Amino acid sequence: MSGPAPGDPVLSTSGVTMIFGGLTALSDVNFRVERGSITALIGPNGAGKTTFFNCLTGIYRPSRGIMTFSPEPGRSIQLRKLAPDRITRLGVARTFQNIRLFNNLTVLENVLVGCHSRMKAGLLGALLRDRGTRDEERAMAEFSYRLLERYGLAASANHVAKNLPYGAQRRLEIVRALATRPALLLLDEPAAGLNIAETRELDELIRFVREREGLSILLIEHDMSLVMSVSDSVYVLDYGVLIASGPPAEIRRDPKVVKAYLGED
Repeated sequence: MSGPAPGDPVLSTSGVTMIFGGLTALSDVNFRVERGSITALIGPNGAGKTTFFNCLTGIYRPSRGIMTFSPEPGRSIQLRKLAPDRITRLGVARTFQNIRLFNNLTVLENVLVGCHSRMKAGLLGALLRDRGTRDEERAMAEFSYRLLERYGLAASANHVAKNLPYGAQRRLEIVRALATRPALLLLDEPAAGLNIAETRELDELIRFVREREGLSILLIEHDMSLVMSVSDSVYVLDYGVLIASGPPAEIRRDPKVVKAYLGED
């Protein structure tokens, strides 16, 4: 595993706080994803993990705090006030705990939907179907099919997505996210519902995605064997508060983490 480049974060947050009415879901969360790293965010159910993802992707606007995204060295963008589609175009992609494929579209069509955020043709081009728009659509279709080939789904390109085995649907959702050409990929419980063999394949897939696409990856996950195997660093949330961060081996031994999440003997 090639590790992150120290001191070169693709994502950093400072004091991120999310308050819903009288409930504080996140409290002063300071967080970093080093460029090229695989970083895990763990914690009990209700700890605020998905809320944090929703803040990063514009679904929620934090009550306060700073979220800085750096898709490339020397370029920094503040995410806090941006809409989800804008954040996607800038280079942040995500999957969801509950698979959100377009079930009645084909596998290829699902990936083409991911490409849409990168289309240059506007509404007028789509209506007029000019040559530039047709060329762009052809290029997108070729790019999407190459992605399916790369990730072992090309044989199913014309199959309806809902007919894929569950593990293949998980893989397709990741491929659709990759079609947006992100710099940072957020995976929300990608092992949920997978059996042992499928989780092993997911471990290999996450590593391959990082190496092949040159991405930074942030994942929420409850499967501790996967987290400890694949991650360069781990952050732990408990009731919206960051209680620990560090390398996986260090997190495994941290008394606060054992008490809050991993379980005491």
